[in-house]
Amino acid sequence: MNVLIAYECSGNTRNAFRDLGHNAFSVDLKPSKDDSPYHFTCDALEIMMCHNAIVNEDHWDLIIMHPDCTALAVSGNSTYAKGKPKYHKRVEAICYTTSAFYLAQRCAKSVCMENPVGVLPIKPTQYIQPYEFGHPESKKTGLWLHNLEPLKETDNVKHIFDELPKSEQQRLHWLPPSKDRAEIRSITFQGISKAMAEQWGQA
Repeated sequence: MNVLIAYECSGNTRNAFRDLGHNAFSVDLKPSKDDSPYHFTCDALEIMMCHNAIVNEDHWDLIIMHPDCTALAVSGNSTYAKGKPKYHKRVEAICYTTSAFYLAQRCAKSVCMENPVGVLPIKPTQYIQPYEFGHPESKKTGLWLHNLEPLKETDNVKHIFDELPKSEQQRLHWLPPSKDRAEIRSITFQGISKAMAEQWGQA
């Protein structure tokens, strides 16, 4: 399959598909963390529309997209909610993200968009948690799916998660301030990337 992972620089999901033999690429404004030759450092929307030049096909088979959630997540309401200083940034993010999702549907046979609990006007198909895929942590994440079956849990470790202190259950939430905190929080868990590749690799 020809697969595009949009808004990803870690390479986790791209590599999960490539490990199974798929022709997978990633694209982000940032360079890849693993110096992969299968990564484009540019506007993701351009690469979505350039499928012919890249894979010599009329459509990508699958686009998985992880658009920036900074202004969209409910965790940012104190800054981005209506009446707050950066509300205009939330409006811009909603317009951009929904437009990108609909563009992806025109450029690919199947699409998954991933984002945490937020304010997008379209409802996600499902919510998933890392502890359903082998990681005893919490990060409730929505998946908006087009021509894809809901992702099935692969290794539920909720019983381990329940025994951990909150600082470990919500490791990402308790990360100390740093210049790369947002980037670390945005990386897709390896177990989720693997499940996407295994379950959607025949989409």
